[in-house]
Amino acid sequence: MIQRIQSLYLSLTIILSLLLIKGSILTFFDNSGAAINITFSGIVKVIEGQSTELIGKLIPLSALIIAIPAIALITILLFKNRKVQMRLTIMGTILTISLIGLLAYHSYSIIDKYNASIRPGLKMIFPILILIFNILAYIGIRKDERLVKSYDRLR
Repeated sequence: MIQRIQSLYLSLTIILSLLLIKGSILTFFDNSGAAINITFSGIVKVIEGQSTELIGKLIPLSALIIAIPAIALITILLFKNRKVQMRLTIMGTILTISLIGLLAYHSYSIIDKYNASIRPGLKMIFPILILIFNILAYIGIRKDERLVKSYDRLR
């Protein structure tokens, strides 16, 4: 059934992942007053009064941001096969942990290279929320699987 609680968790995963595509995920400020943003397309340096400059492309980050909602959508659509759903949710969780690790790596490299400080923002907690929703979806799918197995034993 699509109206299960894990479908809600996976839908929230999709929404939060798609929100990472637009705008900056993390923002840093260096000593010269320039803003350095980690975005979907890469690392962008914004100097006030001037144009933006793409410092580096982050293709693995972009691939993870696209793969996480795609896997969550496939997981929702495979509602009849709970074992495959559980495997896909584990894979989505691993990809989310990879996303968090990649963001942390690039954050530390920006802080070290440009002597920048991070500016707190709302989008910086999205990957952690995505991870939590993936774990809650897995727990819900596992609970449904156990319930179905218990009914099979009663027959």
